[in-house]
Amino acid sequence: MARLVQAPPKFHPSEWDLANQMQRASTESQKCRSERTVAESQRLLDEIERTTRKTQSDVNKKIEQRQKEIKFWKQELDDKLEQIVHETEVLLTFKTRLEKSLESCQEPLVIAQKCLLNRQRRVGIDLVHDEVEQELVKEVEVLQEVIALLGRTLDQTKEQIRLNRSVKYNLEMDLKDKFTALMIDDYCAHLTNNTPNISYSDTAVKTEQKFVSPEDWVDFSNMNVEKADKQRNSSLALRALIDAILSQTASDLRRQRQAVNAAFTHRVKEVKDAKHKLETLLAMVLDEAASQEKNIAALKKAIGDKEGPARVAQTRLEARKHRPNVELCYDPVQHRLTREVQEITTNIQRQVEMVEQEILLQDTLAEAEAALKALSRRQLSLEEEIQVKENSLYIDEVLCMQMRDSVGMNNF
Repeated sequence: MARLVQAPPKFHPSEWDLANQMQRASTESQKCRSERTVAESQRLLDEIERTTRKTQSDVNKKIEQRQKEIKFWKQELDDKLEQIVHETEVLLTFKTRLEKSLESCQEPLVIAQKCLLNRQRRVGIDLVHDEVEQELVKEVEVLQEVIALLGRTLDQTKEQIRLNRSVKYNLEMDLKDKFTALMIDDYCAHLTNNTPNISYSDTAVKTEQKFVSPEDWVDFSNMNVEKADKQRNSSLALRALIDAILSQTASDLRRQRQAVNAAFTHRVKEVKDAKHKLETLLAMVLDEAASQEKNIAALKKAIGDKEGPARVAQTRLEARKHRPNVELCYDPVQHRLTREVQEITTNIQRQVEMVEQEILLQDTLAEAEAALKALSRRQLSLEEEIQVKENSLYIDEVLCMQMRDSVGMNNF
């Protein structure tokens, strides 16, 4: 029991001093270490603050620089979009011009073909492959070639408009993305350490695979700009081509139209001249026929006037051949009879001449009647030919020329 309540051991004063010294030394050492830690921490905090401020400042500058880049490309894209939109609108007016020009060629083609069909209704010698028909065939060929050319050009224009709109769509999509990116960077530029509602994000520093490099970013917008320039230049070249085609085709059609009209005018004049000459010939034939009819009447009267004396002379001559035998003796009367015979002979000779004159008159009458028949046939032929010319004039001057005059040639 006495051992359990034994007093603790007592230390020497030197030990006590040593213990106190060790406490002071340990405390001082710990204090120094703490001060060094505090100093190091402060230095580190200052360094981190400086680094953070510098980094944040650098980021702000990068954001500002990026904003400028986006604004630059956005302005470029805006300019190209405005240009391509304007160019497409102008090209649409050229497309309308092509469509109207193409439409305006249809009626002249139909009319030219109708003229060719109408002229097939000419008859007789007037159904000739004349200059008018040659020019009409050429006009149909020119119109068909122009329609084909305008059709191809219209298809090319439609395709160019489609390409322009495709470029416009790409520019608009790029601009939309640029606008969104600019809004985001503007938001980031205005963020500060004291901005409310800022927070940590575990995935913020994760790099997405779909990220593109700055070079690809520039190339993408630059490619859109280059495509816009390319299509705009193609559109400008196409508009110049359309202008040239419309001008040239209008000139070709107008020149050919004038050639056809001139051929029609010349042909109508020729037919009218021919008809006038035929009418003159017909009038001459009618006059000659009337003269021939009078001549035939005169010949028939002359033949009738010669018939009486001829019959009397022939009857007397035949009667004296049958005198009785006793009357044929030579007596004082015989001498007178001889003289009478001589007179009869003379009369017979005269009767023969009269007969010959009658035969000549009959031949002349036959010739006159044949001439009259020939004149009648010529009259019918001339009248038929005049009808042919009138039919040709009606076709060319009334049907064709008036139909052609109803259609004008306009520039588009």
